[in-house]
Amino acid sequence: MTNIAAIFKKEFRSYFNSPIAYIFITFFLGISAWLFFRSFFLLNQAEMRDFFGLMPWIFLFFIPAVTMKLWAEEKKLGTVEILMTLPIRDYEVVIGKFLASFALLTVTVLLSLVLPLSVIYLGDPDGGTLITGYVGLLLMGAAYIAVGFFASTLTENQIVSFIFGITACFVLLIIGEDIVLFNAPNWLSPIFSYLGLGAHYSSILRGVLDSRDIIYYLSLIGFFLYLSTLSVESRKWR
Repeated sequence: MTNIAAIFKKEFRSYFNSPIAYIFITFFLGISAWLFFRSFFLLNQAEMRDFFGLMPWIFLFFIPAVTMKLWAEEKKLGTVEILMTLPIRDYEVVIGKFLASFALLTVTVLLSLVLPLSVIYLGDPDGGTLITGYVGLLLMGAAYIAVGFFASTLTENQIVSFIFGITACFVLLIIGEDIVLFNAPNWLSPIFSYLGLGAHYSSILRGVLDSRDIIYYLSLIGFFLYLSTLSVESRKWR
């Protein structure tokens, strides 16, 4: 735990020692405010349906931009060789870096809480839907981070990592959509339906935290962190 905490502190601090954190937070809050007030003024409704509905697509580009440096930068700068000689296990590095990115995401999402507070002040929304919506945001964001981290371990080029991350997250997002299920073979439809990241997110947005959705996200996160650990370990084998 000490090693994980050390990696976490180093990585989390590095975000704020560069423009990455400030750009991410500023753009996210700006887009969040625009989505909220667009619905409020055009539809005259104090609700956050547009906000939650478009977040999977906003995260699709923003989160891979944050994760693309997690491992690719270590390779490019050559610091990965130093890191691998330290008395730290590979999974500790992976978990520490993941938690740092998730902490940045959590801080960013929490800063947007002024929006649901405005909704509560201006109208009478369903509080349960707002809470589950934010829980869904964090779970989906964590899944994107895990996928983006794995993409970062595959290359030392941050742009390539960014593209890999977007592509993998996009596939997971749409694989459970109706248009994909309609064209998929019958025997694959139930599998695609369960694997669809967007389908589970939509389920959470209905206002109910189903254990199946939570297990799905935790399993997806654990799977890609495991793949990331294997990818990191493979450098030693080579």
